[in-house]
Amino acid sequence: MNKAITEGLVLMPLPFSAGLSHWSSGNGQPGDASYQGAGNAALVTNDQDFGGCLELQKTSGTQKLRAFAETPLHPDMYLRITIRVKAVSGNLPAVRVAAWPGNAAGNGVGGLVLSGPSTQLTGYGNVVTLSAIVGSGNRTGVDLVWGTVPVFAHVGLDLTGPTGGIVRIDDIVVEDVTEFYLRDMIDLVDVRDYGAKGDGSTNDSAAFQAADDAADGRTILVSEGSYVIAGNLTINSPIRFAGTLVMPAENRLVLTRNFDLETYSRAFGSDLEGFRRALQALFYFSDHVTFDMSGRRVDVPGPLDVATISGQTSFAIRRVLQNGSLNAIASTAWNPAVFTSVATYSVANATQLTGVANVANIPVGSLVQGTGVGREVYVTGKNVGAGTIQLSQPLYGAAGTRNYTFTRFKYLLDFSGFSLLSRFEIQEVELNCLGIASGVMLAMAGSVFRFDSCTFNQPRNRGITSAGTGCQGLYVDYCQFLSNEQSLPAQNRVTIAMNVQANDCKIRNNRIVRFRHFAVMNGTSHMVYANHFFQGDDEPAGVRLAGLIFTQTNVATVVAGNYIDNCFLEWGNEHDPQPEYSSEFSFGGLNVIGNIFIASEVSPAFRWIVVKPYGAGHFFNGFSLMNNTFRVFNATVDRVEKVDTSFADLDFTRSRNVRVEGNTFNQIAQTILNPIVASHTQNSAASAWTVDASDYIPFGGRIRMVESVQPEGPLQNGSNQTRYLAPYAEPGQGAGGGQVTLRWGEAVKGKAIVSMRMDVPF
Repeated sequence: MNKAITEGLVLMPLPFSAGLSHWSSGNGQPGDASYQGAGNAALVTNDQDFGGCLELQKTSGTQKLRAFAETPLHPDMYLRITIRVKAVSGNLPAVRVAAWPGNAAGNGVGGLVLSGPSTQLTGYGNVVTLSAIVGSGNRTGVDLVWGTVPVFAHVGLDLTGPTGGIVRIDDIVVEDVTEFYLRDMIDLVDVRDYGAKGDGSTNDSAAFQAADDAADGRTILVSEGSYVIAGNLTINSPIRFAGTLVMPAENRLVLTRNFDLETYSRAFGSDLEGFRRALQALFYFSDHVTFDMSGRRVDVPGPLDVATISGQTSFAIRRVLQNGSLNAIASTAWNPAVFTSVATYSVANATQLTGVANVANIPVGSLVQGTGVGREVYVTGKNVGAGTIQLSQPLYGAAGTRNYTFTRFKYLLDFSGFSLLSRFEIQEVELNCLGIASGVMLAMAGSVFRFDSCTFNQPRNRGITSAGTGCQGLYVDYCQFLSNEQSLPAQNRVTIAMNVQANDCKIRNNRIVRFRHFAVMNGTSHMVYANHFFQGDDEPAGVRLAGLIFTQTNVATVVAGNYIDNCFLEWGNEHDPQPEYSSEFSFGGLNVIGNIFIASEVSPAFRWIVVKPYGAGHFFNGFSLMNNTFRVFNATVDRVEKVDTSFADLDFTRSRNVRVEGNTFNQIAQTILNPIVASHTQNSAASAWTVDASDYIPFGGRIRMVESVQPEGPLQNGSNQTRYLAPYAEPGQGAGGGQVTLRWGEAVKGKAIVSMRMDVPF
C-alpha cells in the first residue's frame, strides 16, 4: 500500500532547487523566517555526491530546517523521512530528522516527540544517511509516535552541537512505508494505528472505537498485546483477535459482526470467559438473536448463573444459544447444598412455610423434602425478616410443624436469578454433566422457553428443573436425556430428567434413558408426543417406577404416540393442600392414545397406568385409554392398570366419560375395555340373569350403565318354547358393583350380547 500512488497524496517536500523560500529556519509555520536570502544558506548545483543540494552553515544552538509544505498524515499511514548529509568544513555538528505536527485547525500538537535519533558527523566529505518513521501507532521502528490528532507535518532536520560548521544536505525524501506494518494490505485496520497500546494498563477503549469508526467495512485487527477496555464496547466491523482484552466483569463486549464463541474465546484468551462474555452480550443488542458456540466445547468448573452474567433479572425478547457443548469439570462448586430446618405449614397459606429456622441460609431454588411433601416442590422465594419461604406447589399432608430438608442442586446453566425470562431457546447444545452437575434450572417465571435437539448427558440430580413458573409453554423437542445411573436397579436411582410446574408444555420426540422418572408434571394442557422413555434394568422381576407423573387431577393433557418402556404413567394429586375431593374438578382430561407400552422381566403385579388419589372422594371425570399396544417380554402381567390405594380409592359410583377401547394386549392375563361388550349364555331358565363384567372393568370399577341388551338366537322358557321379551337392567350389582342383573319378567334361557359401561356420559 502506498497512498502517494493509491490516493495521489503529495508526501515529498519541494526540492531545494525550487527555491529556498520553501524552507523555514523555524517550524515551517506561516510567518516563520525562510532561508531565502539568508547569509548562512546557499544552493549548490553540482555537488559530486548530491548534484543539486543545500549548503547550510550552523549559526545557532539548534539549527532548524523545516519545509513550509504540509506533508499529510493519516492514522493508518506510516511515513519514513530520509536525509543524506555530509560535513564540508568547520566544527562537526550532530544531525537528526525532525518534524512539526499540526492538527486540523493548523495548530501545533503538544506533548509529542519531534525528532528522531541524533547522529554525530565525524569527518568531512562522508555521506551520512539518516531516517525516522512517523505514524499514529506505537509500533516497532516508529520513532515519532503521534497518535491520531496530527493531520499534517512540516518535515526537515535539526543540526545540534557546536556552531560554525558547514554541511551539505541532499533533497529530503518522504515515502509511505505502511506496508511494513500491515499483515493484510487490503482489508485490515489495526487498533494500534489508532492509538491502542496493548500494554495491559492503558485504557484502549477510545482507540478501539476510533478503529471501528474508520474501518468502513474492513476487518479490525487486534494485534498481539493485552488491551484494557474500561467500559462497555460495541464493535460494528468484522474483527480478528491476535491479542486479548481485559475488561471488568460488569462491562460488555458486543461484536455485531463476529458474534460467535470462536471470536469471543480469542478476545478473552479462554473458551469459558469467551462464553460468559458472549452470553452476557446476547441480552443487550439486537443485531443478533443467536449466539453460536461455533461447535466448541467449553469446560465449566462451576455453575453458570446466567442472570448474574447478563446483569439482567427480567427479559422477554427471543434469544438463542446454539451449536456447542458445555462440559462440567470436577470441583466442589458442583456439590449440592443441603440444609435441614423446622418449619410450620398451614393449608390456609398453601404455598408458604412459616417460622423457618435458619431461613437466611436456604437458597432459592432448593428442592423441599419431608413428610407430606409431594415430588418436585421447590423454594421460589424467601423473606428472611419474616422467617418465611414460598413454595412452588402446595403440600398434600404437612399441616403443622415438622422438619424439612432443602437441597439446592447445581446446574451448568442456572436461570433462576431471572424473575422473568421468556422466549429463550437452547438449540443443538450438549450439556455434558458427567455425573458432576445438573443440567438447566429455568427462571422463576416466564414463558416459551425452548430446548431443541439438545443432549443432557449424565446429569447428577436433574436434567431440566422448573422451580417456579418459568416452564409456562415450555418446548422440549428432539432432545436426548442419558442417565448417570443406568447401571443401577430402577428403585435405587434418584435422578429425574425434567419437571414442570405450569401449563401448556410440549414434550415431543425425545429419548430418555434409565432415569428414576422421566417427567414430574404439574399444570394442565400439556402435549407429550412421540417420546421414547425407558427405565428398565437387568434385575429379574425388577421393580419399575413411574415414567410420567401427573400431580393434579384435571390435567387436560394428551399422551400420544410414545414408546413407554419398562415404566408407567402415574396420575395423582400430590400437589393439592386438601387432597380430599371438595367440589373441584376430579380426575379428568387425560387422553392416552396410540402409545406402545412394553415391559420385560417384571412381576405379574406390574401396571402401566396407575391412578393414585391422595385423598378420598375422587372419581373419573373424563379419561381416554385408546388404541394403545401393551406387550410383555419374558413375563406375564395380570393387568395394565390399577388404582394405588395407599391413601384412598376412587369413588366409582361417580365415574363419567371413561373410554377404554381399541387397545391391544399381549402377554396380559386380563384385558380391559369400556364400554364392555359381553356375551352371556344362560343355560337354565331364569327370570334374572347375572352378567359378571368385574374382570374387564378398568381400574376395578363398577358398572354404572347398560347401553344395550341384544339376544342372540331365541329366548326359550323351561319347555323350550320361544319367548319374545325385553328385559330391564340393574347395573352395579354384586359385592364390587361389577355385575349387571337382567330381569326378563319370566324364566327364560338363551344367549344375550350386553353392552355395559363403568361410567355415564354426563
